[in-house]
Amino acid sequence: MNAEKVVFSFFIVLALTLNFGFFLGKLGNPTDHNIYVLFATIFVNLVAMGLKLGDRSQVGAVLLSTSIVANLQLLAGAFVWGYVTQISETGLTADNTSVIVSLSGGALVANIVSVVMLVSETLMSRR
Repeated sequence: MNAEKVVFSFFIVLALTLNFGFFLGKLGNPTDHNIYVLFATIFVNLVAMGLKLGDRSQVGAVLLSTSIVANLQLLAGAFVWGYVTQISETGLTADNTSVIVSLSGGALVANIVSVVMLVSETLMSRR
């Protein structure tokens, strides 16, 4: 068993599961979506993206692009959260929460594509 591939796969799957954990819940209910889960998701996605930088294959390029998409959407959601809670006077409303959760939903789709590609590449590889 290759330890590097285990760590690589671990972070890709962890990014997906954390993203799903944040996304799950009522769309406009702020209590269903924890800020710490969002930041853990962002951190793990950034680590996964860093691990994907070393792969120079065509599949590696697509994996990296899905990771960039996920990170951009998660960071945009974090910026919206930060703006509405720290700068804006509106606070975290149902409308603001739905924007944040929708952005994390886009990141979730990108992470699903990444995991599907990882699994399909693993199934197609030969020993």
